[in-house]
Amino acid sequence: MILNNKIAIVTGATGGLGSAISLALISKGAIVYAIGRNAAALERLRSNAGERVKPVQLDLTKEQKVTEWVSNTFTENHYPDVLINNAGVGTFSKIDETPSSKWHEMIDTNLNGMYYITSQVATMMKKKTTGSHIINIGSILGKTGRTEGAAYCTTKFGVSGFSEALYIELRHFNIKVTCVNPGSIETGFFKSSGIESHSNMLHPPDLADIILHVLQTPDNMLINELTIRPLNPKAPVR
Repeated sequence: MILNNKIAIVTGATGGLGSAISLALISKGAIVYAIGRNAAALERLRSNAGERVKPVQLDLTKEQKVTEWVSNTFTENHYPDVLINNAGVGTFSKIDETPSSKWHEMIDTNLNGMYYITSQVATMMKKKTTGSHIINIGSILGKTGRTEGAAYCTTKFGVSGFSEALYIELRHFNIKVTCVNPGSIETGFFKSSGIESHSNMLHPPDLADIILHVLQTPDNMLINELTIRPLNPKAPVR
């Protein structure tokens, strides 16, 4: 796909990876609808990247709001070409110490929110004559478990299964589906589990470059799953 003037949706755009993906797409000339819940962070992204960023303050766990935004934003002459499902939350604790509210928050954001927007956008992508691409950001914890991560792993294993079924379903509509499973990323995401970020973790701009590569593959080439790990995941010795 040639990304110049393509229309992309990036969810979770205010965080480290979502922001990096948005900036990378902008660098290739794409128009990015950057979705997040933090209006101030969205405005900072727009200020940094310019008018090709369209800030969208939206809670993906609210199905009706998602449906309304999609129907009010896109038309037959203005369909999205790319959807990056990056929004996600995670809390790490023993299963018998995990509040049900945290379980539901992860399910609602990481799975239900992804379904709400993907189901709407896929309908539009099916009507296009040119190719489209959906990228779901999974996790290495969608391929292997870890202690105190039952809830989060459940959602990321779900992202993997959702992506696998979806690529089979949509490939004959000229829609690619890719699941990207990163290892630890240099953000504050794992702080609740006592893991501090460090420079040996994956860096958001580097992951964004990989995602651009996946998007720009030849039209009849599909990378349906990609796992990326730090070579040395241990924190550097100071």
